[in-house]
Amino acid sequence: MAAVGLAIAAFAFAYVPAQPNEGTSSGLGAPTPNANAPGAPATASSRASDNPPSIDLSESQLASVKVEPVGEREFRIEKQAVGSINFNEDMTLQVFTPYPGRIIALFAKVGDDVKKGQTLFTIDSPDLLQAESTLIAAAGVLELTTRNLARLKELYVTRAISQKDLEQAVSDQQTAEGALRAARDSVRLFGKTDAEIDRIIAARLADSTLVVPSPITGRITARNAAPGLFVQPGSAPAPYSVADVDTMWMLANVAETDSPAFRVGQEATVKINAFPDREFEGKITTIDSMVDPNTRRVLVRSEIEDPQHELRSGMFANFVIRIGDPVRSVALPLAGVVREGDGTMTVWVTADRRRFTKRTVKIGLEQDGYRQILEGLQPGELVATDDAIFLSNMVTIARAQ
Repeated sequence: MAAVGLAIAAFAFAYVPAQPNEGTSSGLGAPTPNANAPGAPATASSRASDNPPSIDLSESQLASVKVEPVGEREFRIEKQAVGSINFNEDMTLQVFTPYPGRIIALFAKVGDDVKKGQTLFTIDSPDLLQAESTLIAAAGVLELTTRNLARLKELYVTRAISQKDLEQAVSDQQTAEGALRAARDSVRLFGKTDAEIDRIIAARLADSTLVVPSPITGRITARNAAPGLFVQPGSAPAPYSVADVDTMWMLANVAETDSPAFRVGQEATVKINAFPDREFEGKITTIDSMVDPNTRRVLVRSEIEDPQHELRSGMFANFVIRIGDPVRSVALPLAGVVREGDGTMTVWVTADRRRFTKRTVKIGLEQDGYRQILEGLQPGELVATDDAIFLSNMVTIARAQ
């Protein structure tokens, strides 16, 4: 702070305001001749009341001011909003039991990442027990009718039975085969594989434990289940909710006046407070058809790619949507533009890197540490690009003395 004070003081001594009826000084260096003096040129630069402030700096003072030619940069045409992260509800599923029963055990909790087909919970299902019992009975009937058909075929060879009795045995055996196929299909609906069905038939043992797997790969977002709880298909709340977190939603409420600039498919960049040095890319997928009557805002939803599963629902985020092609404009570093007390924006221009003249400019966008200059500067002009505010402070202090 002491160094800054000394610099301002040094600048203040370098600036000498105009005095009535005397030679007007523009700073350190030779004073500008008085306009009323004999032989003085009648130029606007000799009249302090019409001229913008000018400052002459010494070599030591110039070391504190960075001077660079004016350049150009591309400025993105974009809108900003504030919002939050949410799960992709299009890829969020509620996992219900396909049949009623009591929960036996739970195998996942909220926040767990699960794979498709991974067991979430099991239930004691009377319907599964009935289906397996029917399967065992159908398998027994088929075995009986098959042995009976084989015996009757031998008797028919010796003419011990009539052809009608043989045909009846064939019909009974075919009926039993159909019943077994139907029973196997019924058990298969409960998620049993053919190998498991074969073991049930071979062991003649029915198991009422119904396994409920995850239908997708994702993350458990809700659990409303406990051992012993009786659950039914479609009965809310669902025992589990699973969301695919490869993509997340970014929800932002934008001002009604900004809403015409947004279009479905526009690219968006999301900055998350939890990851200040990261940017997440996405695009607009939905623009609400209604304006909130209380806030006069429109909901804009963007789908964000999150392959590393780093984002969490509820995270605060800044939403930047590109609404047009970038424009190339004159640009200055932020420290080269000074906001004056009356609200005007000024810069300090020099032609010889010694004398600096204040100039009013019209500004535009601010991006990446640069300010867009719409009017007042041309590319190639020399300006103070750092600590320009000290030049303005010098003028203010000198005038106050």
